[in-house]
Amino acid sequence: MSLTHQVTPPQGASHPGGTLKRELAGRHIQLIAIGGCIGTGLFMGSGKTISLAGPSVILVYAVIGFMLFFLMRAMGELLLSNPNYKSFADAADDLLGPWAGFITGWSYWFAWIVTAIAEVIAIAGYMSFWWPDLPLWIPAVASVIGLLSINLLTVKAFGEIEFWFALIKIVAILSLIVVGIAMVAMQFVSPEGVPARVDNLWSYGGFFPHGVMGMLAGFETAVFAFVGMEIVGTTAAEVKDPKRVMPKAINTIPIRILLFYIGTLLILMIVTPWPQISATSSPFVGMFSLAGFAGAAAVVNFVVVSSALSSTNSGIYSTSRMLYGLSSQRDAAALFGRLSQRGVPVNALLLAGILLLSSAALLAADGTVMDAFQLVGSVASLLFIFIWTMIILSYLAFRQRRPECHARSSFKMPGGRPMAIVVLLFFLGFLITLSLDAGNRSALLILPVWFGLLGAIYFGVLRGQPHHRQRRRLHEEKVRNEKAAAAAFNGEIG
Repeated sequence: MSLTHQVTPPQGASHPGGTLKRELAGRHIQLIAIGGCIGTGLFMGSGKTISLAGPSVILVYAVIGFMLFFLMRAMGELLLSNPNYKSFADAADDLLGPWAGFITGWSYWFAWIVTAIAEVIAIAGYMSFWWPDLPLWIPAVASVIGLLSINLLTVKAFGEIEFWFALIKIVAILSLIVVGIAMVAMQFVSPEGVPARVDNLWSYGGFFPHGVMGMLAGFETAVFAFVGMEIVGTTAAEVKDPKRVMPKAINTIPIRILLFYIGTLLILMIVTPWPQISATSSPFVGMFSLAGFAGAAAVVNFVVVSSALSSTNSGIYSTSRMLYGLSSQRDAAALFGRLSQRGVPVNALLLAGILLLSSAALLAADGTVMDAFQLVGSVASLLFIFIWTMIILSYLAFRQRRPECHARSSFKMPGGRPMAIVVLLFFLGFLITLSLDAGNRSALLILPVWFGLLGAIYFGVLRGQPHHRQRRRLHEEKVRNEKAAAAAFNGEIG
């Protein structure tokens, strides 16, 4: 007996407003994937992470990168299993149920809106390096309008600008590594009289100078440097050749993490002993300055501005595509599903732009409002952990209900279900680690408010509508049929 599983498109995949255009080429996706792996936190926040964990920060980034590689492989297998998936939210909707698509989509939208607002505020602050007397709201508004205008052109325009933003980050990191290797080769000695040597990694309190708890504290700040890695999963509907391009982008993640994160941190701590690396300033500036590069601060500030612009650009793109997908499922207003003649979700983009302009108001607010905003930013970061968790849960549902699709897959997740469970346990452990810090508990307590709001909207308003009742019935029927087919398939191969 042979069974053929017909993969059905997610409900509403063909939107009356039109379809997205596949204009992102391989080079765009490769650089978008690289850019997603390199956040502003590496350039500005790695000093703080080093101060918390010492040399064991290398293990911190290695473990996070290892786990997120499997997350990305799970996401890749899911998206390539169904060409109708526009994003991982569609996969959650199809595999876990309409409620999961609704909560995942809106959580991802909200997380990127808040993250992008934070990045716009950061851009304004970085611009004051060159123009200290310029009102901060001016660069904030200018950056939003500029990026929004580019995104309104075509998806290719988004891919092109993201390509160049990522290239700037790559050049900066490779330059630091090359300069660091040269300083070691020339036996550079710091002003404090410390030579650049490999044994600097363990000569100052050992590899774990603050013990295991210090390393765990490093996870708290390091994990968010990887936020944005999953953005490749929102480009699925706009990639020219997803079956070729996406696996290549995902499979090179370990190399990128080894080079851009671990390689960078190794060089920084070999050239400068970790206790001498400032927790409040960019270690990139420190090292280029030691090398005698007089313009180090200005160049690194330029790189950081481009990195923040890249993150804002990603936020505008991701939120607009997610809102477009939610509209196609009738989980958002129909007007957000309208595409321009150039094939971009114009109303969803305009909403993102309007919300990001609120950064100008925040910049003019007092410290109390800014403190509250930083708390919301922490909540947004935690939402990414939830989104990553939903991707893994969707993968586990896929493996249970569609074993024949997995068997036919040319891009299987290594380790399969056991590894997926390990990744879930890692996310749980991370949340437990966060809860140990009193500063993070407020953010953790706010999450139930967000999910309570989404639950009230979905179960109190949307769930009773005829369209959603039909979606639930179709989903339940499909689950029953797929479980029966899976049981027959497993029995056949058994």
